[in-house]
This record gives sequence, structure tokens and C-alpha cells, in this order.
Amino acid sequence: MRTLRIAAIVESASLALLFANLLTVHARPLSGLLGPLHGTAYLVVIAATWMLPSTASPGVRWRAVVPGVGGLLVLREVGRDPARSAPARGE
Repeated sequence: MRTLRIAAIVESASLALLFANLLTVHARPLSGLLGPLHGTAYLVVIAATWMLPSTASPGVRWRAVVPGVGGLLVLREVGRDPARSAPARGE
């Protein structure tokens, strides 16, 4: 879970920095550093999500594939209280 949390933050932050670089100075060395970092964090998010037993639901696992924010979506879903997210009986 810790690996997923770190990778999700790195994935989102690196994407934001890539966009900021693209919209401002577009420094190629910065893109050369941030691009592979973002790609690696994206793959780590996917792998870590599929390895967690608490993400057995297919919907949660496929959220990890969303680029940029997938890890944060998975963390939000995994962090929910199971009693709160389950529908009440009779509904």
C-alpha cells in the first residue's frame, strides 16, 4: 500500500510538471528526466494495484490504468470504509 501511495503521488506530480514545462520553457533536459519518471511511476501504480488483495474488484483495478490520476483514484477507493460504500439491504 505504501508503494502504491508513493507511486501515485509521483505519477501525478510528474505529469503536472511535464505539462508545466510544456506550457512554459519546454526545456528538453527536464522532459528527458520527467518523461521516464512518469512512465515508471505509471507502471508501478498498475503493478501495485493488481497485487493488492483489497483491489479484487475489477472496477478498482481498471482505475489504475487511467493515466495521471489512476493511482489517486485507486487510493480513494481502497481507503473507503467498506460499511459506508456497501449498499444498504433492501435497496
